[in-house]
Amino acid sequence: MSAMTGSETAAGDDRAAWRPDGPVDESATARASVDPNGIVTGWSEGARRLLGYRAAEVVGRPAARLLAGKPPAETLRSLRTLPRWNGAATLLHRDGHRLAVNLLAHRREPDREEGNGDGEWLLVSPLVRPSAPLQDDALVMWAFTQSPSTTALYDAGLRLRRANADMERAIGLPEEAMQGLRVSEIVVHPEGDRTEQCMRRALETGEEQQLQQILHLAGHERESVWATSLTPVLDAEGTVRGVLLSAHDTTEEHLARRRLALLNDASIRIGSTLDLARTAQELADVAIPRLADFVTVDLLPAIEGGDDPRAGSPPSPVMLRRVAFQSVLEGSPEAVVERGTVAAYPDESTAARCLTSGRPLIENVTASAIRKVASQTPDRAERMRRYGFHSVLAVPMRARGITLGVATFSRHRSPEPFAQDDLLLGQEITARAAVCIDNARRYTRERRTSLTLQSSLLPHRLPPQAAVDVASRYLPASTRAGVGGDWFDVIPLSGARVALVVGDVVGHGIQASATMGRLRTAVRTLADVDLPPDELLTHLDDMVIRLSAEADSTADTTADIGATCLYAVYDPVSRRCTLARAGHPVPALAPPDGAVEFLDIPAGPPLGLGGLPFEAAEIELPEGSLLALYTDGLVEARGRDIDEGLDALREALSRSAPSLESTCDTVLQTLLPDHPADDVALLIARTRALDAAHVATWDVAPEPAAVAETRKNACRQLAAWGLDEAAFVTELVVSELVTNAIRYGGAPIQLRLIRDRNLICEVSDASNTTPHLRRARTFDEGGRGLLLVAQLTQGWGTRQTHTGKTIWAEQALAITT
Repeated sequence: MSAMTGSETAAGDDRAAWRPDGPVDESATARASVDPNGIVTGWSEGARRLLGYRAAEVVGRPAARLLAGKPPAETLRSLRTLPRWNGAATLLHRDGHRLAVNLLAHRREPDREEGNGDGEWLLVSPLVRPSAPLQDDALVMWAFTQSPSTTALYDAGLRLRRANADMERAIGLPEEAMQGLRVSEIVVHPEGDRTEQCMRRALETGEEQQLQQILHLAGHERESVWATSLTPVLDAEGTVRGVLLSAHDTTEEHLARRRLALLNDASIRIGSTLDLARTAQELADVAIPRLADFVTVDLLPAIEGGDDPRAGSPPSPVMLRRVAFQSVLEGSPEAVVERGTVAAYPDESTAARCLTSGRPLIENVTASAIRKVASQTPDRAERMRRYGFHSVLAVPMRARGITLGVATFSRHRSPEPFAQDDLLLGQEITARAAVCIDNARRYTRERRTSLTLQSSLLPHRLPPQAAVDVASRYLPASTRAGVGGDWFDVIPLSGARVALVVGDVVGHGIQASATMGRLRTAVRTLADVDLPPDELLTHLDDMVIRLSAEADSTADTTADIGATCLYAVYDPVSRRCTLARAGHPVPALAPPDGAVEFLDIPAGPPLGLGGLPFEAAEIELPEGSLLALYTDGLVEARGRDIDEGLDALREALSRSAPSLESTCDTVLQTLLPDHPADDVALLIARTRALDAAHVATWDVAPEPAAVAETRKNACRQLAAWGLDEAAFVTELVVSELVTNAIRYGGAPIQLRLIRDRNLICEVSDASNTTPHLRRARTFDEGGRGLLLVAQLTQGWGTRQTHTGKTIWAEQALAITT
């Protein structure tokens, strides 16, 4: 669209109506606007004064009727291609005479919100030019002597009187084309209006005004940043006679600060987690819109699994997985490849050449380049045309000598192509992201190894036993925290008893998983010798101390070993449970007909401190009681007090549930609605009781004659239980164990038979002497009894008691009850 203005040749009294030093006079400039079809759409009072036409006579009619002759072809070409034009023109007055004027024409961009088509041209020209030279030579001297930079002098009417060479260069117009015009007429931009407002304030207050401005001036390839000072110019009497505009081009400083701000932002935002995809997305997010309009991050497929890519250049065609993208446009419509999709990139593609060369590259997107892309990947070419891609920067992602993938930055809204400074900036933020992604890759590999190790060490199937019904859950920590060393176990013990264990190793990763495995093995070994809970924790504490000493001797600064543990032994015959804990959370008990409570068990120090005793507590549990053992990750969470966690656990356990599995799910859903920040182990047991129908006990006189009577009692009990097929072996076992107790032990002696999943025979006496298997020689009269017991039964052993010892032997039953 074009616009036209009047000149100093306007005649009549109108000229005298405007004074150069008077207030701002809108009619002192002729303004007209013309749409792309050459139709006049706007007409000012100044235009009427210049050419004599009223607005109603001109608006809506061709602007060509106002010209005295056809414009030169060069002028027409300029109007079609340039954002601004200035030059001489000859116009026709309403009365028919010709006017030679200087015109300044601005192309105004269309208003997209108002649907303003292709925009229009605005043309301006002052009706009166100040006389030259200036009357006040002292004012000129003061203004330009005091000007350190790009400078222009405006009079009290806010119209330009003088402009130095730097101002002509910055604006791209000679002084003659700007004289008599206001800032808002020279620079048709919101910043021009803002500058004019500040100039008025300087005139009114007599105080200097400061502005920071970002402008895209005609004739300049990109936006520039200016620090502008508006200084009132005073005469000898102190009267404000004009305004001196001084501007400093601070574009380079602004760009440097913006690059530093982006780098600082990248250092904060990129790598906030050890999640590979999220880290890639953080790179894409931080680059929009300050570096690019569209960003993609593509990784070699092996990376996401934590593996190392193969050495050398990737095979052709390059296969990359799209991990992240971001755009200045909502929804990223430029994306062709969806997240998580593996796509092929031809050898001539930007990404492939960047990875093959191992160096970043900048490419301008030309029509021929798009045609080449279209021959290989038509969908990508179509998006490039549709959104106007014009410049692409590709940076290989490398860390610790390994190529991980490529980050591609594209511009289609920002008019400036990528430059060398952009390449350096892209390298900086991509290098940071690459290190973080490699950390995430390595962590993924370690986490997978830790999970595999931990899974192999935890029980996959809880062993069958008659003492309790059990259900369990194990949840590894989120990716950020890493796999820890929580564990649980259910260990069958002699006499139908069972040990319940829950422990937590300090730290995360492979070291914690390996330590957990060693402690779990140690607990099982110590449980096999039937140590009481407090003694077992004492031995376990010694072991952790030794492990810490070994770690110190290898200078392994990451192997800070410590653990907590809760060990409980439940006897279904006596219904008594003995518990001891080493720095571990207290267990919860839900009786069948009572409120949930947390057991008062002496705390004990965490394992690895040494020198402090552990204490056990013994309680009687009604049949059907619910016992919940857990690690601290269940009840402790960020932003939640531990008492709140315990209350939530109490409430979850108090709900009725159809099964123990359902109870476990309820507990986890109540306390851990999201993925846990720490490992969680949960073991829930419902107690059973073996009544008189399953247990038979006899006191045995300490004399050899009592052996026969004891055998008869055992056989009668087996017959009552319907276990006649076990009578022969049981007679031999009872005879051998009772005989040894009478011969080598001490009174009182007791025989007990327990029928649960197996048939258990126990003989207790007052001696602490433990029998041992031995191989009898040919002529020995004894020594074959225990060997015979070991061969005829499923297992046998000895456990110490408060009053002596108990020797036991188990037989497998063909029919379980």
